[in-house]
Amino acid sequence: MFVITIDGKAGSGKSTIAQGLSERLKIKKLNTGAIYRGITCEYLEQYKDVKPTEKIINNFLKNIIIKVEFNEGEQNVIINGTNFTSFLREERVSNYTPLLSGYDNLREKVRQIQREFAQKNDCIVEGRDIGRVVLPSAQCKFFFTASVIARAKRRYNQIGEEKVSLETIKKDIEKRDEIDTYREFGAMLPAKDAIIIDNSNLTIDQTLDKCQKIIENKLKIIKR
Repeated sequence: MFVITIDGKAGSGKSTIAQGLSERLKIKKLNTGAIYRGITCEYLEQYKDVKPTEKIINNFLKNIIIKVEFNEGEQNVIINGTNFTSFLREERVSNYTPLLSGYDNLREKVRQIQREFAQKNDCIVEGRDIGRVVLPSAQCKFFFTASVIARAKRRYNQIGEEKVSLETIKKDIEKRDEIDTYREFGAMLPAKDAIIIDNSNLTIDQTLDKCQKIIENKLKIIKR
């Protein structure tokens, strides 16, 4: 199987680029961030605003059933029978997900889903520590980054000015970067052989063109 991994900072365009490459290359895409967000939705249903601890997470994981299904090409995340797909991008979910995703026992559940998917499909797997930890043998690895202000503006344009200010989004991203970078498990770091792309000043199409060229060159080398 030919596997492409996409890692990177929050708001760096991972999901958008993964979807675009999936459409261009006509291969499947797994958004692992969506799985973590779905798990967060279920956590918030059960525990409301209680901050997670190791004991709470252990209890939470004892009775959790995670399913990922594709409906007309759209990835659906179903946790304990509830389809949370339409709630995954809510601001509360975005802010709470980093608090849960640092627990390694939770991450292991998601890793199992990722690895099974990559074993069965030529695919793009997008999320966190995919190229470094989950799929270290992937043939092509990307790590996306962008300036804080560029990422904040993208998020601001997504959700609209009525809901939250640009400055608030910027502070949330800075806080999330700090959590993501210094956590004990699942730290946001590129694999040693990852191709790092800063798309602060690139359009979506420019980023897609750059990635597609790299992928096609790697495929040519493999087929020789």
